Amino acid sequence: MIHGLLLATLLSVAGGETVSFRSGELALQGTIYKPQGTGPFPVVLFNHGSAHGMMSKEAFDALGPIFTSHGWVLFGPYRRGQGLSASAGPYILDQIAAAADKPATMVRLLETDHLNDQLAALAWLRTQTYVVKDRIAVAGNSFGGIEAVLGAEHGSYCAAIDSAGAAQSWSSAREVQALMTRAVRNSRVPIFFFQAKNDYDLSPSRVLSTAMKDAGKECLLKIYPAFGESKQDGHSFGYFGGAIWGPDVFQFLDTHCRGADGR
Repeated sequence: MIHGLLLATLLSVAGGETVSFRSGELALQGTIYKPQGTGPFPVVLFNHGSAHGMMSKEAFDALGPIFTSHGWVLFGPYRRGQGLSASAGPYILDQIAAAADKPATMVRLLETDHLNDQLAALAWLRTQTYVVKDRIAVAGNSFGGIEAVLGAEHGSYCAAIDSAGAAQSWSSAREVQALMTRAVRNSRVPIFFFQAKNDYDLSPSRVLSTAMKDAGKECLLKIYPAFGESKQDGHSFGYFGGAIWGPDVFQFLDTHCRGADGR
């Protein structure tokens, strides 16, 4: 597993700061949002989904103020091939579309290249003076929810939040089901699974939370009322529904991400 060498340059931009970090030989970028003050602060590393171009920046800009208003840093790293890291590699949906075995290719990319990028971002965070090292949580929506679950298995986080992970691929990809089921059974931290009722498929949260409980692991499941008018609106609830899920998420984080000083 490549965790990457850790070197960052911070550039102030509207809606957060652009950061540069390395994942192995790749130079990747992300956006970081900080509360006022010098810290140190707890952090949520938020994994984006599969959206093309800079669409994830809109989501990060919506999430940033929610987390900073509660005293948390939000870090949105862009994995290879997407957003600010588009030039670092091929776009994952193009790779999957070109593959003969699409589910197997999806699993391979998510648990190797893209997990490596997430763990490199985590390692970079741990070098930052404004970060409370034992209060870093992982979260994600859609493909990012899958990555959050993989991070809970492989990363040194305090908690994980999976919103809508695999909701669009669950029913057609047994390989994804097996990957995520294994990950939650091996999770090193509690996971909060949540979705809006009108998401594409509620099975991932229900099945995975049951598997986690059966493995003796702590988790929380909540299905919220429908968000917006369409399945896609419901699928984006983890990005744009913060006014609704915020109290539950921050209660979960406060419960499971107390630092060594008890705060």
